[in-house]
Amino acid sequence: MKSQFRHVALIGKYHAHGSRSALEEIANFLHTQGCEVTLERDTASNTGLSQHPVMDVAGIGAHCDLALVVGGDGTMLGIGRQLAQFGVPMVGINQGRLGFITDIAFEDFQTTLEPMLRGEFEEDRRWMMQAKVVRDGRCVFNATAMNDVVVNRGATAGMVELRVEVDGRFVANQRADGLIIASPTGSTAYALSAGGPLIHPSIAGWVMVPIAPHTLSNRPIVLSDAGEITVEIVAGRDASANFDMQSLASLLHGDRISVRRSEFQMCFLHPKGWSYFDTLRKKLHWNEGVA
Repeated sequence: MKSQFRHVALIGKYHAHGSRSALEEIANFLHTQGCEVTLERDTASNTGLSQHPVMDVAGIGAHCDLALVVGGDGTMLGIGRQLAQFGVPMVGINQGRLGFITDIAFEDFQTTLEPMLRGEFEEDRRWMMQAKVVRDGRCVFNATAMNDVVVNRGATAGMVELRVEVDGRFVANQRADGLIIASPTGSTAYALSAGGPLIHPSIAGWVMVPIAPHTLSNRPIVLSDAGEITVEIVAGRDASANFDMQSLASLLHGDRISVRRSEFQMCFLHPKGWSYFDTLRKKLHWNEGVA
């Protein structure tokens, strides 16, 4: 029985050791399953692979019905932010470290992918975050994030003071090294290391986590993702905003960073029987040493 996905885009972490040979092996396997294979443009140019058609992200969005991402979570998030507007589902083959969302081990890709290509998979849709920086009433920067939006103090400066509002209602002025606004997907990233809770991806919420707050009673709080969170820079030098740690805007006093739910979702496909709790247990090393 051949694949229900006619046209598959292949995207790779092309700086990783062995990525070219891995991509070639996966492409050959996809051909045996009856799939037409297209390489994402940067993947092709950086690996030197030339035996397959090449498309940019817009072309993949228009013509491909599945994106196969080979790399780590960063690779998946980077291409996912671009593909989300086209609704192309993604499957992740892990060549990175943690692999919370790139959950198929490379050595198992053939046995795992074959039933998935026949339609045996779990669909996992996750809302993205849309953020903007407003200065003097004018938007000077905007970005989309899947994991988190982080406001940080300067590298050499002291704490920043931030005024936080939710849906226009004043919450508090906070003095801290920074503030993280994370999605359920991002709750296992920077927010977790800053003391935030894990949020199941089925929950329509965000977690707001202070980074090294001056007041110890300033604790993480879980909020609905249906509202808007606004953070204003009150005091502190050289503050910055990071969006999935890949985009950055230098901030001035009075700048307002607003975060709301994006109109787009990322769509991940997992092997049949996939469980979020299995992922947590494996990646966070729960139950190690338990007989």
